[in-house]
Amino acid sequence: MSPASRPARLHYAWVIAGVTFLVLLVTAGIRATPGVLMVPLESEFGWTSAGISLAIAVNLALFGLIGPFAASFMERYGLRRIVLSALALLAVSVALTAFMTTQWQMMLLWGVCVGSGTGVTAIVLAAVIANRWFDRQRGLVLGFLTAANATGQLLFLPFLARLLEISGWRSVALVVAACAAGVFVLVFALMRDRPGDLGLARYGETPNAATTAPPAASLRPLEALSLARRSPAFWVLAGSFFVCGASTNGLIGTHLIPACHDFGIPEVRAAGLLAMMGVFDIVGTTISGWLSDRFSSRYLLFIYYALRGLSLLALPYTLLQDHSDLKWFAVFYGLDWVATVPPTVRLTADLFGRQNAGVIFGWIAAAHQLGAALAAMGAGAIRTNYGDYRPAFLISGLICFLAGLSFLFTRRLLDRRGPHASTPSLAPAMARATQ
Repeated sequence: MSPASRPARLHYAWVIAGVTFLVLLVTAGIRATPGVLMVPLESEFGWTSAGISLAIAVNLALFGLIGPFAASFMERYGLRRIVLSALALLAVSVALTAFMTTQWQMMLLWGVCVGSGTGVTAIVLAAVIANRWFDRQRGLVLGFLTAANATGQLLFLPFLARLLEISGWRSVALVVAACAAGVFVLVFALMRDRPGDLGLARYGETPNAATTAPPAASLRPLEALSLARRSPAFWVLAGSFFVCGASTNGLIGTHLIPACHDFGIPEVRAAGLLAMMGVFDIVGTTISGWLSDRFSSRYLLFIYYALRGLSLLALPYTLLQDHSDLKWFAVFYGLDWVATVPPTVRLTADLFGRQNAGVIFGWIAAAHQLGAALAAMGAGAIRTNYGDYRPAFLISGLICFLAGLSFLFTRRLLDRRGPHASTPSLAPAMARATQ
């Protein structure tokens, strides 16, 4: 059946959400693969943790910086076309890493190419899909898609670690590339740009509203950044998201496996802990999306960051003492992994308008990945120079706790509504964009 002729009881927005979930799941798994490869690359080529972490840091930085431009490209050239191009780049780049022998090749393939490809299929994609295809249940859908983006980084790791033991790290690269190619086929067959392409309104939107109110044009990336940077609220959200990226993708996602290795915990078991986080992340982030539709995002963010900080402060003592307690860390940290995303996106849409939520949140997500890049590189340097990761965990935990406290003192900035609340000059810029 053609998409337009599907039964009315299944809105095609849910098909789009399902395909996007798989895209985010697989591409996030691609980003997480270097965490499994770090130890074997050190053993085979003699590369240092700091050197490998530098390539991962470039990957994470590009992953974030490309996000705002990806949102703009999706508006200009079509969401489906851009996602297909990114998946093709990922499949080819990851396959070629099976043949790398020098560090500059890892920097080019994992750092530049994979970072660029995953930058398109990032949290920004989830925000664009949620705002473009859904009028109701946006928070719930965004939480579900965000969970895929984080869970993919963690859920693939036990399988990849086991494959590494059996067939070596090159087999891991080839299998991951095949997964990217498989998702490419699904996107080609099922993805559509907008509900209007199928003669549909957004899910939960009345048909008359969809036909009488054409979507407003969104700001271009640099114009959006120029305007958003004048808003103190933007810097609160970007700064807290910087801390979020440092404490998740950059520190735990990249370095938990080698940190466990330092304390005698096998890679497969350490990868299992990350997978457990991924399972509970689906629950935690989806619930966070539901909560962000009903409660103050500011208080939710305070709770999430404060609890994450306490978890990281306790982690070094858990590693030193009873390793069986690590499963409770995995459960607790998994529930909070990226629960920060739905309330952050909600605040962005409230403050800057739904049509600009994708591109402005893209810049906030860029801060997330810059934080991840700094933590990935910094934690690698700490391990190389001091012998273990304990100082990195303690520093990250303290910063998370401070980020949570910041949301108790920003009510006047963040509890406003409407696209012009924090950026008075946004209105003329939006008018120029529409023209």
